[in-house]
Amino acid sequence: MTRGPSAVADLHATIIGGGLAGSEAAFQLASRGVGVTLYEMRPYKNTPAHTTGRLAELVCSNSLGANSASSPAGILKQELRMLGSLVIECADRAKIPAGKALAVDRDIFSTFVTDAIETNGNIKIIREEATEIPRGASIIAAGPLMSGKIAEAAGEITGARLSFFDAAAPIVTLESVDMSQAYCADRYGVGGGDYVNCPMDRERYEAFRGALVTAERAVANKYDERARYFEGCLPIEVMAERGMDTMRFGPMRPVGLADPATGREPYAVVQLRRDNAEGTLYNMVGFQTNLKWPEQDRVFRMIPALENAEFARRGVMHRNSFVCAPAVLDGYLRPACGGIALRPDLFLAGQITGVEGYVESTAMGLAAALYMHSVLLGRELPEFPTATAIGSLLRYLKEAEPSTFQPMNTNLGIFPKLKFSAKKLSKPERCAVYAERSRNDMEEFMYNILGRF
Repeated sequence: MTRGPSAVADLHATIIGGGLAGSEAAFQLASRGVGVTLYEMRPYKNTPAHTTGRLAELVCSNSLGANSASSPAGILKQELRMLGSLVIECADRAKIPAGKALAVDRDIFSTFVTDAIETNGNIKIIREEATEIPRGASIIAAGPLMSGKIAEAAGEITGARLSFFDAAAPIVTLESVDMSQAYCADRYGVGGGDYVNCPMDRERYEAFRGALVTAERAVANKYDERARYFEGCLPIEVMAERGMDTMRFGPMRPVGLADPATGREPYAVVQLRRDNAEGTLYNMVGFQTNLKWPEQDRVFRMIPALENAEFARRGVMHRNSFVCAPAVLDGYLRPACGGIALRPDLFLAGQITGVEGYVESTAMGLAAALYMHSVLLGRELPEFPTATAIGSLLRYLKEAEPSTFQPMNTNLGIFPKLKFSAKKLSKPERCAVYAERSRNDMEEFMYNILGRF
C-alpha cells in the first residue's frame, strides 16, 4: 500500500468518523499530500452495532455485493478500482468465496484498512468523540450510527434529518449445521458451491412464516420511535407479515437452486453465506431481524438443518440516519440552503448523504475527498460523468424528489438511458454496455480532470 507524498504545508483537513467513507476519504486526501486528522470514537465509545475499535468495521453483512461488471454494483466497484480505492483494494485482499459476490472476512478486512490508515504518515488518528463540527476544511463521515452530540451539531447545519431502522442477520457456526438436510450450491450453478442451502417444503415454510409473524420483537427506544424501515433491508419478520409468498420472492427464493438429492427446486430455501476466511461462520442471507434473542433461537431453529444451530451472533436492529440530500445538499455533498453551500469547505460523506450500501458509502467518501482536494487547491470542483455509477448516485442525491426521498443503491434505473434500444438485451448484456460506457467516461474523467491534479 503506497503512503503517498509527504503532506504539503497548509493543506489540511479534518474527518469525523473512521468507517468506510471516512477511511476512504482520509486515504484519498493523504495520498494527495493533504494532512488529515481523523476522529474515531471507538473503542472508547461504541455504537449499538459495532464491537471492535478497528476502522471500517462491517456491521450488517460481510458482503459488498455483486463483483462482476455485468451488474450495477460491479460497475461501481470497477470505477472505484480505477480511482485507487483503499476500501475495495482491502476487500479484494480479504475476499472469501461467495459466488458472484465480493464477500470478505470481516476481521481481516478491517485490519487491512486500519493498518493502511495507521501507517500513513499524513494521517493522525484521534481516538475520541467529536462533539462539534470543526472549523476549517472538514468532512463529516460519522456514519448512520453517529453519536448524539455530533448528530445534533450536524442537524443544526443540515436541518431536519430522516431516520430508518436497519438490521443485521444472525451468524451460525458451520459445525452446528446439519448438512444431511442441506446442500451446497450457487444459484443456477454459477460459482463454486459457496452457499449452504437449507430447503423447505410448503408445510414447513408456512409454519415458519406463522412463527415469524407472531414472534416477539425487540422494542425500539424513544429516540427511534419515529424511524421507519428501509425497503431495501427489511427485517425478515416484516417481510413475513406482508404476505404468504413475500419471503419466497425475496431471500428465500428457490429459483435456480435445485436440490441435488431430488433434482428439483425446493418450495423455499434459506441460504447461508460464508462469513470468515476459515469457513467456520456462516451468515443467514437476508435474515436481518429485530426479534428478541430467545425468539430468534426458537424460530430460526425451525429451519431444516438449523435445529441445533449455534449462533455466533444474533440479529440486531439499529437506527440509521441520513439527510434529505436534494433538499439540504448542494450537489457536491455540501450542506446548503437553496442550493448554495453554507460552507465551501464542509462536506458530508457516506451513508448519511442518502446512499445505501457499503460500496456506495465508500464512493461518497472518495467523492468528498476529491471535492475537498479541489477546494484546498482553490480549483473548481470536478464533475463526475453522469454515465458513471458514482456520477449517477450524485445526480440522484441532487435531483430526487425531496418529499419521497429514500436511500439509494446503485442500480440501472439511476443511470442515463442508453442512446439505442436495449429492449432485446438481457440484464447482464445491458450491464456490460453500461459498464463499457462507464469505463470510457471514467478514463476520460481521470485523464482530463483528475490528471491535472
